[in-house]
Amino acid sequence: MTSGHALTDIHRAVEKGVNSGDIDGLMALYADDARMVTMDGSIAEGHDAIREQWAWLIEQDGEMRLESHYAIELGDLAVLSNSWTFRYGDEEMSGTTAEVARRDPDGSWLYVIDHPFAHARQPA
Repeated sequence: MTSGHALTDIHRAVEKGVNSGDIDGLMALYADDARMVTMDGSIAEGHDAIREQWAWLIEQDGEMRLESHYAIELGDLAVLSNSWTFRYGDEEMSGTTAEVARRDPDGSWLYVIDHPFAHARQPA
């Protein structure tokens, strides 16, 4: 899958995907071999596992807001970060990310590592 997104458009695409409930659009932002750190610190590997993480969030029918901090590229790799807030019902979650993206041969940028909870101390 390719996303067709420029590096600086990835965060906007995540926000739009969550807010519109477009799980396929979200998954199009991930390389086939991508990994995502989950809320409990475990690793979701591959599209099926990452899709499960996004599906839970989308099922909450909330609203996400992202503020990009940086997107720094070196060759075909990039490190990114954003602060996010997700409001659903009377609940709110927020955090700061650490992300790694890789440029595909067609020029699209795809996540290879996504850590939405980089702000949280992980258990030893």
